[in-house]
Amino acid sequence: MSQSHSILALSIVAAAAITANTFITAGGAVATAAGNAIGVARSDAASGALVPVDVLGTAQVTASAAIAKGASIEVAAGGQAVTKSAGKTVAIALEAAAAAGAVIEVYLIPNAA
Repeated sequence: MSQSHSILALSIVAAAAITANTFITAGGAVATAAGNAIGVARSDAASGALVPVDVLGTAQVTASAAIAKGASIEVAAGGQAVTKSAGKTVAIALEAAAAAGAVIEVYLIPNAA
């Protein structure tokens, strides 16, 4: 069962439409595949609107494929989570994702975004 325990959430102005449970950048854009992220959007937001972003603690994120519990996570296309390959480590999976579209709890790894 997915849950989240945010230690710090920031309000960031969305640079484009944002979908809940996806990684975003400090500039308010959807994080790029293998790139860096400041955190995970808690809710959907239209361009120009404030979006709450979990930046420390745990968060719920949408998986782009199956992910094993304990796996290091990087950003996939569309700001979703995927098992780390060659990108920046942005989180650790606290539960497994059986398939694409699953929402899982991850421990956020602070990065210089």
